[in-house]
Amino acid sequence: MTSGQNPPPARPGLHKKLDRFGFFALAFGSMIGVGWVTAMGSWLTSAGPVGTMLAFAAGGCVMLAIGLCYAEVTSMLPVAGGEVAYAYRAYGTATAFLVGWFLTFGYVSVSAFEAVSVGRVLSFMFPFIDIWPIYQLGGEPVYGSHLLMAFAFTGLITYVNYVGVVTAVRFQKWLIAGFILITAMFIGVGIAGGQITHLQPAVPAGGVRPALAGILAVLVTVPFWFVGFDTIPQGAEEADVSLPPRQLGILILASICCATLFYVVLVFSVSMIGPWETIASADLPTAHAFRLAFSSPILVNLVLTAALIGLLTSWNGFFLAGSRVLFALGRGRIIRPSLGDAHPVHHTPHRAVLFVGFVTALAPLLGRDALVAFVDVGSFCIALAFLGVSLTVTSLRKKYPLDRRPFSMPAPRLIPRLAAACSLLLLLVMLIPMSPAALTWPTEVLILAGVTTLGFTFWVSGAASRRATSESERESLIFEDHASGDP
Repeated sequence: MTSGQNPPPARPGLHKKLDRFGFFALAFGSMIGVGWVTAMGSWLTSAGPVGTMLAFAAGGCVMLAIGLCYAEVTSMLPVAGGEVAYAYRAYGTATAFLVGWFLTFGYVSVSAFEAVSVGRVLSFMFPFIDIWPIYQLGGEPVYGSHLLMAFAFTGLITYVNYVGVVTAVRFQKWLIAGFILITAMFIGVGIAGGQITHLQPAVPAGGVRPALAGILAVLVTVPFWFVGFDTIPQGAEEADVSLPPRQLGILILASICCATLFYVVLVFSVSMIGPWETIASADLPTAHAFRLAFSSPILVNLVLTAALIGLLTSWNGFFLAGSRVLFALGRGRIIRPSLGDAHPVHHTPHRAVLFVGFVTALAPLLGRDALVAFVDVGSFCIALAFLGVSLTVTSLRKKYPLDRRPFSMPAPRLIPRLAAACSLLLLLVMLIPMSPAALTWPTEVLILAGVTTLGFTFWVSGAASRRATSESERESLIFEDHASGDP
């Protein structure tokens, strides 16, 4: 089949409405999440306050190297699904699916993490909602009230993304403005009223080797906590026509720098409030620290309000990103094309949105113990996608040297190699059985195996549509007019 004989299939399009602050709110809001409340205890227990700050600072530097790779390819190919398009142009259909599928689960795992976390945060604010225990998993009760709240919030996020990107991003902007204001207040209070001596011991006792192991254990989860800047590539096709592609690359780097600063300063503030070993053992350490030090319900409620906002911004951002990756795979006829349909009125990837909403709604049924599993397996999937993009940049530079690059990174040979090496190291640390950060058996290994099996099923079920679509048609569906260079 050639384009001279048959017209290419119609390319489902999305609204172009996102502005600069919309993209920044999407990326930064996705990166801050709620982990700084729910996971602070595990960070401090593993690495201590100084070790945790070092891990996040080092992780921020690694993310900047990876972010530079994203900045270059996003400005080159501003289309929905980001990594799917980059991998397809560099390596072809199979690699595009591999990267896209694991990235989708990485995003959905964050969405699932937030769905499980929402009941935990709200129950700290309103203890009376811990009612109606239905069953137990891992010794923890699963409350019917928590499930209802998770389903309600999942329904809200799904609806916001179903009716349009304008609604989703307006929702994100207001939340981020409130989050910045509230966190600036309680972080400032913590630093002003804290004591530097509370940072001792800087790392957990036991010597250099356990300290390094603890820092490494926090460092390998950084892809999970920092992922979010790559929501910009997912929404790049929906950028306002007045926004230059180069600005997308700059916004990626700005969001990484701001998130790194946020995490480091927050750990510093919380650790100064009181003895960190006492704080780390609490259920929600960040909120507990302010309750312990200031006996102020107002400050505690500020922290929890900020946590709830961060939860919603992260949830909304990753929900949007995950649906765009699935949409790109469907629109390119790499998997079943029904997931690549755009709503005739809202111009949203409505079927992909409903699929992500359905999977997210299942997560709370697994209980609180699923939180750690979602973090670890999600980190693995996201690190795999980061490796794919780092390798893609080098491949595209070799294959398409004349392509226009609105954002051209410095040291174009060194930085992609550094980003690829760091991504590969993170993957190896999670795969080597003796590593302190290895995926655990059986839960996390079985989840990863399940994701891989489900991906294989999607690949097989999409075989007919792949065969019926020529590569020239697929390129038109994925890129439209954004891939004009020749190898």
